[in-house]
Amino acid sequence: MSFPLTRGLAALVLSLGLLAACGQKPDAHAERDAHATPSGEYERGPHRGRMLREGDFALEITIFEDGVEPEFRVYAYRKDKPVDPKTVQLRVELARLGGKVDRFAFTPAEDYLRGGGVVAEPHSFDVKVRAVEKGATHSWAYASYEGRTTISAQAAQAGGVRTELAGPALIGEFIDLSGRVEITPEGKAEVRAWYPGRILMMRGELGQSVRKGQPMARVESSHSLQAYTIPAPINGVIIEKNANVGGVAGDQPLFVIADPTQLHAEFFVFPRDAERIRVGLPVEVRSLSGDARLTAKVEAILPTADLASQTLMAHAHLPPGAAQSFRPGMGVEGSFAVGAQQAPLAVRTKALQRFRDFTVVFARVGTTYEVRMLDLGRRTPEWTEVLGGLEPGTEYVVDGAFLIRADIEKAGASHDH
Repeated sequence: MSFPLTRGLAALVLSLGLLAACGQKPDAHAERDAHATPSGEYERGPHRGRMLREGDFALEITIFEDGVEPEFRVYAYRKDKPVDPKTVQLRVELARLGGKVDRFAFTPAEDYLRGGGVVAEPHSFDVKVRAVEKGATHSWAYASYEGRTTISAQAAQAGGVRTELAGPALIGEFIDLSGRVEITPEGKAEVRAWYPGRILMMRGELGQSVRKGQPMARVESSHSLQAYTIPAPINGVIIEKNANVGGVAGDQPLFVIADPTQLHAEFFVFPRDAERIRVGLPVEVRSLSGDARLTAKVEAILPTADLASQTLMAHAHLPPGAAQSFRPGMGVEGSFAVGAQQAPLAVRTKALQRFRDFTVVFARVGTTYEVRMLDLGRRTPEWTEVLGGLEPGTEYVVDGAFLIRADIEKAGASHDH
């Protein structure tokens, strides 16, 4: 699914050159420049960085991250000859989406000027450079964006894009167990002869639905020679038929009836988890495909362990409506909520996307969307703790994030690694 973009920014993104070298020797990080050629290229220096020129003076801007946190390394030239970095005073400002400005002062180091501080991801900003050399001041300004796109409010709404503010959340601690769906003991009944004798009549076939009180069989007692009728003890479906007319009714049930709406899930609890799985705990029960899921509660834990596996059995009652998606004998998975802790900052797990080598969410400022690379902590199906890379209160995309990612990738607004 796609939706229209504001093409002005898309065209700008496509025309941007790379800012600086990144992660390899020689420096190879570079962001796209608003003054690049139509092909997206620009003049590269000896260290594969961006060349900024004014008259005979030039700077080569790189971001170096080979074994270190990303940092600026800037090389100065006059008439394409290296200039002693001690003779240059340099400042760089990075204006980020949302209004934050990062400022860098530089000190000489070997044959380059080294920025004081980490160039945090994403490397997406409007850049201002000011250099003073031999009393002359040189200034440049350009845009260098990655992982950014602009979408109108109408297009975002049509594409199902929905946002929330990042903040604290209660993150549950879960134990995942395997199990199966079974009919509860109360949901199964046997139709037996009250007294031994010859079977005169049987009504019912496998899979047939029956009602409580409905005549199921008629038997002539061997002792009194009187015939009596046996009714169905519950509503349900015939799942076993073990006799025929003319046969002799004895200890074996004539029919077995099961009510498919009376279900519970049986989970195998390993010894290491036995102390934490308790009656009353909520559990998310889901099919092996993940298509069907519901929330139930642990109703019982059987006190005896299986001799072979040493597992206990935990039962979770399923509501009557579960029969539409869950059938007896089906394998299921269960997530047992055994605890919860407050996370100072968290995002919806479904909002997480992959971008380059990072897990990201997409921040929104007005009609502009941009990646935020995250350091993550605990994760549950609903929430994921954020340890770094996102400011509290940031508006981020919860639904439709994959559409934002697809549009950014289509525009090619990403790192040149």
